[in-house]
Amino acid sequence: MRYEVYLDNLFLVNFLMNLFCLELTNISLKKCTSRRRVLAGAAFGALLYLFPFLVPGNVFLRVSSAFLVSAAGMLFIVFPIKGIGTAVRVAERLFLCTFLMGGGILFLIRLFPAMRGALTSVLGILGIGALLFMEITYLVEKSGKAGDIYEAVLLGNGRKVGVRALIDTGNSLIEPISGKPVCILEKSVFEKLWSQDAPRGFRAIPYHSVGTRSGILPGYLIPEIHIEVDGILHRCMDVYVGLVNERLAGGGEYSMILNPRVLKEEGYDHKDRVARKASF
Repeated sequence: MRYEVYLDNLFLVNFLMNLFCLELTNISLKKCTSRRRVLAGAAFGALLYLFPFLVPGNVFLRVSSAFLVSAAGMLFIVFPIKGIGTAVRVAERLFLCTFLMGGGILFLIRLFPAMRGALTSVLGILGIGALLFMEITYLVEKSGKAGDIYEAVLLGNGRKVGVRALIDTGNSLIEPISGKPVCILEKSVFEKLWSQDAPRGFRAIPYHSVGTRSGILPGYLIPEIHIEVDGILHRCMDVYVGLVNERLAGGGEYSMILNPRVLKEEGYDHKDRVARKASF
């Protein structure tokens, strides 16, 4: 029995499914990499998937070698992996996302046997994949609630200071001129970097919060902040911080509140120049 395999359709399906799984993994890791690298990794994996159909030899060896090389290649192309521990953690996330996508597609195909022909077509598989991607993305982002505390290192003035930072999804504070996200930092920590001369980029940050109708925070530009999230190092450049005199946590659990947008490579819209107040 002979089968006809359309390599263009095969590439398209695998490219988009790789794209869904890699982007889900990226979202679960607080978007630690760029969309360009996600696209490159998805294309690499899709090309490697064609390998067993283009070369002769033992079927098992062709399929297994293509799978291993494509999986490893996608990990190292897409994510900033620095060691074995990080590679294992990212691989676990990617495997979980792949399992959820593949399991969801099989479940829906079996749930509607009368529509098996339509659901197993190229458009059917891609349609189901897109719906699952949107649903899983919603669940992943919804689960990323306030309360996660990470280690952060602030760099500036030739010094560096380590702090514990809380990611607060309720912090939507922005710098009104540039529209950049603003983090909240205890003044005592800031003074460890700049004990005398203040850095460049002073801003008056308007805010309102529970118990305070409105107010102004002194804001400064920190040249670089390193934040480690699930083994992935985020290097955030030129981050504004609003300074507060009081302690942010009574028990000292953290001394900085991160705006979640600083963890995204495209942390803010450069075209957004409208000054507005935000809450934290």
